[in-house]
Order: sequence, then C-alpha cells, then structure tokens
Amino acid sequence: MKALIFAAGMGTRLKPFTDNHPKALAQVNGVPLLERNIKYLQSYGINDFVINIHHFGGQILSFLAENDYFGANIEISNESEQLLETGGGLLFAKRFLENEKSFLIMNVDILTDLNISNFIKLHETKGAMITLAVSDRESSRKLMFNDKMFLKGWRNLLDNKKKVVGGIFKLRELAFSGLHIVNSEIFDKMTRTGKFSIMDEYMDLMKEDIIVGYQHNSNLIDVGKPESITYAERMFK
Repeated sequence: MKALIFAAGMGTRLKPFTDNHPKALAQVNGVPLLERNIKYLQSYGINDFVINIHHFGGQILSFLAENDYFGANIEISNESEQLLETGGGLLFAKRFLENEKSFLIMNVDILTDLNISNFIKLHETKGAMITLAVSDRESSRKLMFNDKMFLKGWRNLLDNKKKVVGGIFKLRELAFSGLHIVNSEIFDKMTRTGKFSIMDEYMDLMKEDIIVGYQHNSNLIDVGKPESITYAERMFK
C-alpha cells in the first residue's frame, strides 16, 4: 500500500521553530517527525510514499536527499504555489494515487504505535470506501458513529455546532487520529476544488458511501505545540 504523508502545513502552533523550518523536521528525541513516520510505516511493509510540501519545502527535499530517501520510493506533491489544506492536497496528489486500489493517509505531526496491519485488515474486511482511525480521547472536535461504526456526523465541542445525517440520535463520539485509508474511487466523487478540508468532503460523502471508524487505544500524540514535544519524548524514544 502506498502512503500519502501530509507535510505541507505551516505548523503555526510549533512557532518559533516553524518560523525557519517545516514542522516535518521538528525533532522528538533527536529524530525528525518525517523520519519517524517513514520508518514507522516501513516497519509495516509500506515503502512507497507521496509527501506533499509547501512551507520550507526545500528543506524537506534536502533532508530526504541527504538520507538517501531512507531506502523508500518517494514522490513529491509540490504545493509551493498554494497551500491546499488536506482535501485540496489529496486532490492535487491524485496523479500519484489514482491507480492504487487504496492508500493510507497520515499527518506528519502525528506519532502513534497503532498497528497498521490491523488497520488495513479492517478496511478490507468492512468494504468501506474510507476508514478513519479514531479513539476515545479529549478533543475539541469529535466524529460521530452509529452502532456499526459508520460515520454519521461531526460535532465541535467548543460551540456545539454539529452535522448529522440519517436522523440517528444515539451516536458514539470519537476523536480522529490523523490516519485514514482511502479507496481511489474517492477521486470520482469529490466535488470541491482548490483549497479545502478533507473532512468537509467526508461529511458529504458519508450520506451515500460507507465511511467506517477503526477504534483503537494505541499511544498517539499530535505533536502540534512545543509542549507536546516534551510529552512525545516521554512516550516515543
């Protein structure tokens, strides 16, 4: 399976480091996030990658070259002209992914020990178009699932705004983990263009297509703030 790693973001929460560097090169115990996640996925047999770049993208290119691309096959989706967010970034990388049956997407600033093999197995067993890794943890935004773990909505806990389909009121609320497995048929169904969030697209797609949640209790941290690096260094050696 090929993996798309989202590494283009501005990383504003990681300032002042990201004033001069991409967040993908922020280090946890001396190892950059991008290197950690390439090697993490390689440990599950994934060796074909697409990496999108924008903010200080040249530094990422140099880093990969200096490390002989970690022995991986790496293609670059260069968003240097415009940062496209997750949905636009996926659509922009279409040419690298459209011939795959399915592919994995991962945010570069997520560190986890989630079992990727089990994640892929559930996706294939459920026959879903999209499978989202989710867990029961604190988050300002929650995805909402029915008793079959089909995605049915989204809620923002800060302002209580929500979007639900199907008239189902007893829904399980879980936090998205920044990993998803997506079938390439999504490219025929996406309606947005330009800069947009993939979650907005998922909220439309869930009305007609199966989007399933994979609930896990693995270690996971969003390395989005300087203080989260300290926490990550205790969790990931």
